[in-house]
Amino acid sequence: MFIVSTPKLVIAQCTSGIVGSFPALNARPASLLDEWLHEITEALAAWGREHPERPSAPFAVNQIVHRSNDRFEQDMAVCAKWRVPIVITSLGARVELNEAVHSWGGITLHDVIDDRFARKAVEKGADGVIAVAAGAGGHAGRWSPFALLQEIRGWFDGPLILSGAIANGGAVLAAQAAGADLAYVGSPFIATEEANAPEAYKQAIVDSGAADIIYSDLFTGVHGNYLRSSIVNAGLDPDDLAAGSLDTMKFGSDGTAKSKAWRDVWGSGQGIGVIDRVQPTLEFVDLLADQYAAARARLSA
Repeated sequence: MFIVSTPKLVIAQCTSGIVGSFPALNARPASLLDEWLHEITEALAAWGREHPERPSAPFAVNQIVHRSNDRFEQDMAVCAKWRVPIVITSLGARVELNEAVHSWGGITLHDVIDDRFARKAVEKGADGVIAVAAGAGGHAGRWSPFALLQEIRGWFDGPLILSGAIANGGAVLAAQAAGADLAYVGSPFIATEEANAPEAYKQAIVDSGAADIIYSDLFTGVHGNYLRSSIVNAGLDPDDLAAGSLDTMKFGSDGTAKSKAWRDVWGSGQGIGVIDRVQPTLEFVDLLADQYAAARARLSA
């Protein structure tokens, strides 16, 4: 999650037993990425030595593959240095990236919003596909998870992950029942103690529900889901995001810098209605596990 995910959250997720990830672009300046990967690698190794009965999960780094990312080559070199186990790619697919990650023993997962992009990613060597369905936080797709999963699963038997409004253990089980191997959970982790988010952002996650999410391409040029309250606080009308609103948000009526996407207009998925408090990551992961077990038990009863 852009800005929100840092080593503190990633380490907490991995030591709780789930894959933690962060965008490489969160490390700013670029030289900070090397320090972050060092910190994460050492922390997870130490955890493994101290808890051999409960090893950590691997971590992932998200890479924006689009040609506009002028840090791409530098960030990939740092990932190679630390042999990042999982690289998640988005906004483009590159054969050379997949080959590079495979050369050090890692795997690649590619974000897609439809079947066409999934096919392109696999053709270019991605190991797995992350199906970003309607309701996902940040940049999201438009299709129902059922439609998206069944189309991709119809021809692809590799790792398939579902993203979109997954915020409790029952939703994780539902993702598997629909054809996914894994579930991709983002927005609920904004409301954790380890997340690098303002307290107001965390509280907005707790206070909001699906009806408080606005789907718009105004802020970055790519459609995404954002918290209504943050759009209001940026001085815009979420029900009338007319052309030109972005300039008003960025500069204000007096021409001075005002608000910007991600920092002030906050991304969130539609599933946050079940998030009722800010809590440590471990507590939330344990809750997911309990909810998952309860959901399975209900189906077996």
